[in-house]
Amino acid sequence: MLQTGGSVRGLRGLGRELTAALLIVACLAAGCRQVRETTGLSVVPKELRDVPAERLAFRFEPDVSEESLPERLRKDEPEEPLAAIKTAFETGRTTDALIRTVVDPSGQRALALYGTSQTSGSNTDFRIDLYSTDGQFLRNVLPQDLTGVFPTEVAWSPDGQRILFSGVRNPALQASPTPTEPEPLPPDLSPTPGAGEPTPQPTPSVAPIIPSVQTFSTEQVYTGDRDGFNLRPLTSREGLIYFKLAWSPAGGQVAALACKEAEWESRRGQGLLPAGRPRLISLEGQERLLDDRLTDVAPAWSPDGSKLATTFDYDIAIYDAAGGHPTGGGLSLQEPLRAASVEYDARVFKKTGPPSKAAQSNAQANAQAAAAQTPAVLISLNPFVRLEWAEPETIYAQTAFVRFYRTEPLPTFKYTRWHALHLSPQAAVLSRNHKPTPALHARVT
Repeated sequence: MLQTGGSVRGLRGLGRELTAALLIVACLAAGCRQVRETTGLSVVPKELRDVPAERLAFRFEPDVSEESLPERLRKDEPEEPLAAIKTAFETGRTTDALIRTVVDPSGQRALALYGTSQTSGSNTDFRIDLYSTDGQFLRNVLPQDLTGVFPTEVAWSPDGQRILFSGVRNPALQASPTPTEPEPLPPDLSPTPGAGEPTPQPTPSVAPIIPSVQTFSTEQVYTGDRDGFNLRPLTSREGLIYFKLAWSPAGGQVAALACKEAEWESRRGQGLLPAGRPRLISLEGQERLLDDRLTDVAPAWSPDGSKLATTFDYDIAIYDAAGGHPTGGGLSLQEPLRAASVEYDARVFKKTGPPSKAAQSNAQANAQAAAAQTPAVLISLNPFVRLEWAEPETIYAQTAFVRFYRTEPLPTFKYTRWHALHLSPQAAVLSRNHKPTPALHARVT
């Protein structure tokens, strides 16, 4: 009995000690929380998708070497049509001009974009047929009253289940005037077969009749399924021209630029590239304007699809793609680009021989001061012309001088340079005495 009582007293003592220890831990936790709230410290998020665009930290790296670029940016070669489909056109469709082939993610099917006598002989208007990648024709995709435009933007969804393109009402199909009198039948034909005569049969077709779809006088966004059926417009805003289309990585949204027809014609008359306002379009046709400024650069999706980037001359903007009212962050890079261009011009355009390491070091050290003191024209200082969000935390941005010739379908780019924008998550709340890495300037759109 004495031993039992001693054991009970021992357990009670141990319980009191555990209770005291738990109270101490709770007090320490509360104290740490109070210190964190008082000093303003916060934990840095692990992924960029968890950080609003306006709170991203950045580091700008000008003039990235070619060796540091992703392979697909180093080998920016013009694509060639699939050999099997090209052969099919050369041997069996000599009156049609193959423009481009777009292979689906599975590598089994391809869209063939081609010009006909009804597409004005240009490389911007086209028809679309579905082929297997071994060159076998499957079916026509477009009805006769719809013409595809902007061939470089035709794309399969990432999962290969849908196609995407811009289309416009076929200008070649004009309403014929109503005849005042029925035309006489040729003498060797009769309106109805005689008794015992077989009824004439229609000529067999290699493709089923394609139902008509709603068309517009200005370029709209269209989508269809992987078999070329269920074609429908995603947008229906007559008077706007949609271009620079880009699927989201998950295939649930489409980024695009759009402008008024008058704005398109005005820039064309000035010899400028088309420019539009960036927007997001859902597969249900819901549309959300991201910015009211014009840009001629295609939007770029982050690899996880949570954000979208575009550029306005020397500025880069990043938007949150999720949410009913997405926010965005703006970043002006004209001064960093100017400083880098001073050093770049001195190194590339004015050198008489290989620069020494000391000369390179001095040029880089004095670039910022020279940029502020020298208002002279810099050959290599040009706006952004292309964005590639190739890695989760790195956006590659290309600057170039663009020359647009009206006689050429594509612009000419000179003095091209690649730069990198390195992004990192930044805590939403920082210490009062801590100077954070520069964050994107807040901009609510």
